Amino acid sequence: MGPTVRTRRAPRSAISSPTPISVRAPAREDDLTATQPVNLLGLDRAALEAHITAMGERAFRAQQILPWLHQRGVTDFAAMSNIGKALAARLAASAVVTIPEMASEHLSEDGTRKWVLRLADGNAIETVFIPEAERNTLCISSQVGCALDCAFCATAQQGFNRNLTAAEIVGQVWFAEHRLRGERGSPERVISNVVFMGMGEPLLNLKEVGPAIHILLDDLGYGLSRRRVTVSTAGVVPALDRLQEVAPVSLAVSLHAPDDALRDELVPLNKKYRIAELLTACRRYVANDARRRVTFEYAMLAGVNDSVAHARALAHLLRTVPAKVNLIPFNPFPGTSFERSPDAVIDRFRDILLAAGLVAVTRRTRGDSIRAACGQLAGVVKERTRRVVPIHAS
Repeated sequence: MGPTVRTRRAPRSAISSPTPISVRAPAREDDLTATQPVNLLGLDRAALEAHITAMGERAFRAQQILPWLHQRGVTDFAAMSNIGKALAARLAASAVVTIPEMASEHLSEDGTRKWVLRLADGNAIETVFIPEAERNTLCISSQVGCALDCAFCATAQQGFNRNLTAAEIVGQVWFAEHRLRGERGSPERVISNVVFMGMGEPLLNLKEVGPAIHILLDDLGYGLSRRRVTVSTAGVVPALDRLQEVAPVSLAVSLHAPDDALRDELVPLNKKYRIAELLTACRRYVANDARRRVTFEYAMLAGVNDSVAHARALAHLLRTVPAKVNLIPFNPFPGTSFERSPDAVIDRFRDILLAAGLVAVTRRTRGDSIRAACGQLAGVVKERTRRVVPIHAS
């Protein structure tokens, strides 16, 4: 028998399938904020201070508001007892705190949870909580869908709709953290790690991902250390240098092949940013800290990229990069032609990397019974757009 799976759904209009649905086109990203009050959930400390001072208040008020929002989970300005009634009333008239709404919750026997979260425009994204003995990791999305069209990823097959706002990105963390605290009946922090490994390519949305990371790292926000926040990218090279400037958190690269010819097929973005260029950018990213490594993710696809020759080529490729290799047993999804490499093949591949002096591990598959494992997230995209590789990073 397979693992036991329990699913809970929201009481109204629950989204029960990751299959795209056809409804009215969503508003453009700039329209989402142009006619609506500002969502304070997406303002980092600097932006919130600017917003507060523009209201004629002193900047320190932002330092009072941030812990109410993110640490205590208070969304009612009137309940923020130390900001004063006058400021609370002005904020209520000019700002909001909008959290993504849970459409459905899926629970796996291994403790993994997948939440389908509905956004204000009707789109939906998926967020996954992975509890482990030594950490509790939240996997969050940065876009509705994805434009990169990676051959082995369910999200790519769903197409791309739009970037998430910083508020929608942080809202996933807010939702998960305070839901879990409520269930446990404790104010203690639950989430210890956040990984941008959900739907979308985060480096194509750095304008919004950057402020979201600032909030995750801020001691007045979620107080995570840089090493506990990881951005995973398919290799948007220009944005890597920008990420280093904006928020130099841990970096993971979706590599999946040891040479350009094969990677062109699996990760089409490689046709624009070749492996050599990508690795040079990775070396720059960790150059200032001898303790830092880049994590390279490698999905193990039977008969595609899992041979002895592939392993040796990968070991040679990464010999000059401070690297850790995560071997990921492929997680199938409906309609895919790829299959998972046998365990013995994965073990052999890993042993070749270890013998070459690389740090290499096989990632334990979590949440595959609820389609929450790596590469399986799909969400609900309201309006597909033509899949193209964007020329410029955000």
